[in-house]
Amino acid sequence: MNRFFVTVAGLFGAVGVALGAFGAHGLSTLLDANGHAGTYQTATEYLLIHTLALLLTAIIAQQWPGGLTRWAGYLFIIGVILFSGSLYLLSILNMSVLGAVAPFGGAALIAGWLALGLTAWRRKA
Repeated sequence: MNRFFVTVAGLFGAVGVALGAFGAHGLSTLLDANGHAGTYQTATEYLLIHTLALLLTAIIAQQWPGGLTRWAGYLFIIGVILFSGSLYLLSILNMSVLGAVAPFGGAALIAGWLALGLTAWRRKA
């Protein structure tokens, strides 16, 4: 499981850096024109922050294996795909309906953090 989370985090990290650079250079005119430069930046920030959260989850899972740590990792993956993915598509395609998907991704990210915190809470000191 830890190998899977680290592998996905490596992929997310590479994609996050590439999309961030592409947004700043290749898409800047489009994003400025449709008013979604900030949305695109938010997608990149959340992608990279939760890439680190996924790596942290893999590390924590070594010390505290179990269902909650597994769920935290899966929720971070689902959350990144739904949240950042929908914001990237919204920014590039200028389709506001895609913004309705982002809250589901945000909820998954929040649930991932709560699962990680609950993992620690349940452990004995």
